[in-house]
Amino acid sequence: MTGLITYIVVIFYFSIIAYLGWKGYRGTKSDLDYLLAGRKVHPYVMAMSYGATFISTSAIIGFGGAAAVFGMGLLWLTFLNIFIGIFLAFVIFGDRTRQMGHQLNAHTFPELMGLRFRSRFIQGFSGLVIFLFMPLYTSVVIIGAAKFISSGFAIDYELALFGFSTIVAFYVIMGGLKGVMYTDAFQGTLMLVGMLFLLIFTYSKLGGVVEAHQKLTDLAPIAREVFKGTGHQGWTAFPIFGSQFWWIMVSTIITGVGIGVLAQPQLVVRFMTVRSKRELNRAVLIGGVFILIVVGVVYVVGSLTNVLFYEGTGKVAIVVSRGNVNEIIPKFISGYMPEWFGIVFLLTLLAAAMSTISSQFHAMGTSLGRDFYEKGIRGGRQSVRSMTVTRVGILISIVLSVFLGYWLEKTYGGTGTSIIARGTAIFFGLCAATFLPMYFGALYSRKITRTGAIAGMITGFVVSGFWLLFMHAKESTALLLCDRWFGRPCLLQYLNETSGKWVSHITGPIIWAEVDPIIFALPLAILMTIGYSVITRPLPEKHLDRCFSK
Repeated sequence: MTGLITYIVVIFYFSIIAYLGWKGYRGTKSDLDYLLAGRKVHPYVMAMSYGATFISTSAIIGFGGAAAVFGMGLLWLTFLNIFIGIFLAFVIFGDRTRQMGHQLNAHTFPELMGLRFRSRFIQGFSGLVIFLFMPLYTSVVIIGAAKFISSGFAIDYELALFGFSTIVAFYVIMGGLKGVMYTDAFQGTLMLVGMLFLLIFTYSKLGGVVEAHQKLTDLAPIAREVFKGTGHQGWTAFPIFGSQFWWIMVSTIITGVGIGVLAQPQLVVRFMTVRSKRELNRAVLIGGVFILIVVGVVYVVGSLTNVLFYEGTGKVAIVVSRGNVNEIIPKFISGYMPEWFGIVFLLTLLAAAMSTISSQFHAMGTSLGRDFYEKGIRGGRQSVRSMTVTRVGILISIVLSVFLGYWLEKTYGGTGTSIIARGTAIFFGLCAATFLPMYFGALYSRKITRTGAIAGMITGFVVSGFWLLFMHAKESTALLLCDRWFGRPCLLQYLNETSGKWVSHITGPIIWAEVDPIIFALPLAILMTIGYSVITRPLPEKHLDRCFSK
């Protein structure tokens, strides 16, 4: 009977999604509608679309599982998500992005940067970076959704992966950004309800807030035993400063994701969909509450799963999941929540995944079709309608993302590697290093030159890519390129062949192979942006007056 109800509820959910996608299609009459939803989006729709795009299965499944490993120290990321991802993003970046986008008639993030600096190269290169690297982020979101659908409906992972992606692809290709944002707002509302239910039931299972947190604190000796040698001090304590876990948590997860949100192309474009600053200001509170509830609940519940698993099995979450952190939240839901809640959580997960994936498909398609092909390659000379080119770009990006989702899960799904959380952190960090100095300079300084913007963008991209391929232990070891070229899984092994730990005798106990690329790439990109802007010719004053006019 429960299975029948599940199918009925899911069919009803998809019926609503289909209607909203159709509504977006009916309301899409021009390139402006398809790319920017006509610049007339309601603040609630904008805020919920922004939040639902930001938070996906990578937060619920991947980062929930990561919280079960690292503990409640990840709540610092919630703070950064709200303060940087909502407050600073909307107040510092949002209105200036909206104004400049309107003045320059920009429809995408790469186009905004290209027009601001009068550079086809910036627009084309930015579009290519987004198209080539966003599929990694998209694929790990698809993995999270497909795994849960596969488990919930007892179907093959491949069927869940391809079926789910096809449904999302349909309304994105047809409805454009209007269809995406309408469905996002509905899905974001479902996410709020589902996560509140999850928090309430988790605390009720553990006897209340105080008792639950005390039980988690009491498991500290178990944590130190399970994670010996990593710096873990328990799920309610921060890892030892400078330890392996400390660097992963602080540099990769908290810093990379916390700062990287400012330069996410699929989020930046939301600022250009509203009419005025008034709508943006109204959206700040809505977005802040959404992030607080959804993200905060994920990290709290993820940590608390250890208590319930330990009480039920005598083992903590990472042991129960046999080292695969992406299995922790699904096992927790199926094993400790009421059976009917599985339906609620299934809808929550579907909403989280579909809202993020649809926005990513749209961003990748516009980057390939409009930014790289039309403006970067053809120089703005259009042989077919822009919407057609964008739809083709979306289709190509979908195929690439689905293939990656299939390959990554088959290759790394059973290895214990947190590919969902790590794939998200990699893309967020790459975007921050590549785009953030240029983006901030474009909005706030008339002195940033075209050469400075290009120098900073390329520096951030190259340094991030080099560190990921050859220096950062997790990625360089998994990608095998370093091993093939240099005979070592990671170049930093040259500093210490015996232990594989690379400790600086100058700066203290820093395990360099665990330091995220953003720690190096972002400062270098900022320096190159400023340095080249000082020694190169500024843009014409007439153009700058147009960019900064209100």
